[in-house]
Order: sequence, then C-alpha cells, then structure tokens
Amino acid sequence: MLLVVDVGNTNTVLGLYDGEQLVHDFRIETAKGRTIDECQVLLLNLLQLAGVKPTEVRASILASVVPSFNDIIIDSVDRAFDHEIMIVGPGIKTGMPVLYENPREVGADRIVNAVAAFDRVGGASIVVDFGTATTFDCISAQGEYIGGAIAPGMEISANALFARAAKLPRSEITRPPRAVGRNTVHSMQAGIVFGYVGLVDGLVRRLTEEMQSDVTVIATGGLASLIEPESETIDEIDEYLTLEGLRLIYQRNC
Repeated sequence: MLLVVDVGNTNTVLGLYDGEQLVHDFRIETAKGRTIDECQVLLLNLLQLAGVKPTEVRASILASVVPSFNDIIIDSVDRAFDHEIMIVGPGIKTGMPVLYENPREVGADRIVNAVAAFDRVGGASIVVDFGTATTFDCISAQGEYIGGAIAPGMEISANALFARAAKLPRSEITRPPRAVGRNTVHSMQAGIVFGYVGLVDGLVRRLTEEMQSDVTVIATGGLASLIEPESETIDEIDEYLTLEGLRLIYQRNC
C-alpha cells in the first residue's frame, strides 16, 4: 500500500492506496507541537482502526505547506514503516511545467492539485481549494501550471469578523435561509457564505477570461460542499483531489 500525506496549516489528510484505489482516508489536526513519538503512535493507531498492518505500507509520499512539521512526519514514517518518505518539492518529477516566475514559491499542495486536475480533465482547468487559505490554480490546455490567486479562507474571514466586531456573536458557518437576514446570526451567515460565493465566482470568471480558454472548474477542500451548490462557476467537487495528485506524482517518480 501507498501512504499519501497532505499537511495543511489546519488539518493533515492521509490516504492509503491499494494500487489506484483509495481504500482509507483520515483527517487529523496539524498539531505543530506533536513529538515524533506521538505522531508515530497516531499513525499506527489509525492503521489499526482501519485494519491495516504496518508491514502492508510499502511506500509514502508527503506534500506539506508547514515546513516546521516536515521533520516530524519524515521521522515518524521512518520509525513506523521503516522506509524513507518521498517529498514533493524541487527536483521531483511532476510531469507538469511550472510557469511561475519563481517555481519554488508555489506551495506543494497547489502543484499536486494541478497534476490531479489535468489528469482528470485532460485540458484547461481551474482548481479551487478551500483550505485555511482559498487557492485558485490555473492549468493550461497543454498541461502547464500557469499561476493563480490566493484569498483568505472562509474561516479566516469569519474569525476576523467575530474577533473585531465586539457586538457580533460567534456563529456556525452554514447556509442561511435567505440572503436578507432577519436576525444577526442569519445576517452574518449571509454575508460570510453568499459573500464568499461572490468572491469565488468573480475570481473564477476573471481567471477564465485571462486564460482565454474553456475551463473545467474543480472544487476541493473542507468547505467545497458548502460553496458548490451556490456557485455558478464550479463544475464539480473532488474531495480527494490532493490525495490523487500525490499518488500520481509518486508513480511518476518510481
């Protein structure tokens, strides 16, 4: 089995592949204070819950946007499974030209998503990843990573509102009954959710115009399922897009 690990600022998502089939996935907090021992125990416990023996995990690959957490994951995997984890970064084969001015500035997760999107669509596409930040990544019809946009994530935006407006109560981020809120909570939810939909659709339309191509827009990340039903530009959701990209990159380097 192949273990794929996507370390984000808030959550770390892990997947186990048997060939091309994702058979298990797990989501844990990216707790930067965890020790190697704690992380090793957590990995082994997750496998035990899934009924998988450590000896069945023959290889691993990591994409991370939290450099301070990398060594912990690397050493934990080495101890738990007795192999060296492959890391997505400079020098790894992705099969995708990166046309950023400085390719080293592009987050590993963004390249991984782009690789998975082009493999899925086979043409021009935009990936909207709803994470701590919301990233918009553009892939040309020729399979080139051409850039994109980064916006504050929905939870960051909501938390800023709760923190800076003393009289506004903290509320759940969920779809309100209507855009015209009739109480404070619904008014806040309308501004956060429908306002964010407007941000997403506006940016996607602008990116599409500049790409001068018909594109497929794929949403992924934790809040994709909340935004997609309200969006006029998102074509499909793939919650496992990043994990699939990691599998593809691993195959291209073996």
